[in-house]
Amino acid sequence: MEEVHFNFEDLKVYQKALDFTDHAYELAAKFPKTEIYGLTSQFTRAAVSMALNTSEGSGNTDAQFHKYLQTADDSLRECVTCSTIAFRRGYIIKEENQKSRILLLEIFKMIKSLQRYLRSKGKE
Repeated sequence: MEEVHFNFEDLKVYQKALDFTDHAYELAAKFPKTEIYGLTSQFTRAAVSMALNTSEGSGNTDAQFHKYLQTADDSLRECVTCSTIAFRRGYIIKEENQKSRILLLEIFKMIKSLQRYLRSKGKE
């Protein structure tokens, strides 16, 4: 049987968002059980939101896609904060927080670049 493939799955920003989601779940698994409805849930939901908004927005108009990418960027900022809080609370070590920040910076640059492209396309 042939594998089904969707166009948005080719977007590098989508693939990186999925990679970060895996990373976020690995980190969140280290959080104390008391955080399951707090920081754990918030961190994983924000990470998932980046991939969801990228895929959902890609099937819309350029202007709508730009808005979905902005929502993905908002979720990215939540992830930065969640990782920072986890580090400050001692749930993760400095290197894990730094890895999160590096991965998120890469995604941030990709989102902003794609948004610039979409804006320039609209001006043609």
